[in-house]
Amino acid sequence: MIITPLRPIDELLWSWPTVCEAATNEWARNFARSIASQSRRRNWKPSPKQHLLMQRMVNELYQRCDNFDGPEDFPLIED
Repeated sequence: MIITPLRPIDELLWSWPTVCEAATNEWARNFARSIASQSRRRNWKPSPKQHLLMQRMVNELYQRCDNFDGPEDFPLIED
């Protein structure tokens, strides 16, 4: 098993609004909303377990985004 270092919290939170929208089940949506509201508190830091779950959810989000089939995946904007 490869252990990757945890990303900084601010880097994970940058992607968090998208994670909240992309959550695929009720538990994930509730967890994402909970983290979003807790992160607004001054000096908040996630527990080690929360931090690991946050990183996993962000990683899964970007893994899904890498499955592009071709040019029809993006709208073409022409000048």
